[in-house]
Amino acid sequence: MRIVKNGDVHVSAPIGMSREKVKAFIEEHKDWIDKARKKTSERQKQRAAFFNKLPLATRDQADEAMKRLKALVEPMMERHAKEMGVQPSRVYYKPTISRWGQCNIKDHSICISAYVLLLPEWCVEHVVVHELCHLLEPRHNARFYALMDKYFLRWREARRETHKICRQAAG
Repeated sequence: MRIVKNGDVHVSAPIGMSREKVKAFIEEHKDWIDKARKKTSERQKQRAAFFNKLPLATRDQADEAMKRLKALVEPMMERHAKEMGVQPSRVYYKPTISRWGQCNIKDHSICISAYVLLLPEWCVEHVVVHELCHLLEPRHNARFYALMDKYFLRWREARRETHKICRQAAG
């Protein structure tokens, strides 16, 4: 049994288990469900509060964020791409909350989340190098991590710091 982000309860049961047994199991765990729902709701509120630190509701806010984002990311992208001998076909930005960056290895494009503006600059640089490394190695394997070691020595520390920031945001 688990509580998903919207607060719904998802129960997995063996094939053939009667509906009555599943209902009884849920009933027995009502207290756990209530506590877990409250905790999930609180985490979602904290997460929303974190991402809302970057206002993007109006066109002016989005334009301002985009200017700041490009000014921050483009020099990093250019410097590291040159050093690594790679060239993304395009770099674009979206307000994604599920990923800080994404590399499409088929068309060599890289997407960076607008929300990297909420991270320290050196953590943003980690995201940039991470995505550029995918142009050389698509998978997260030993070669990929060797490339990360070569091109951004502090990547483990930056990843830990980014996760810490996210955990604090989620409670």
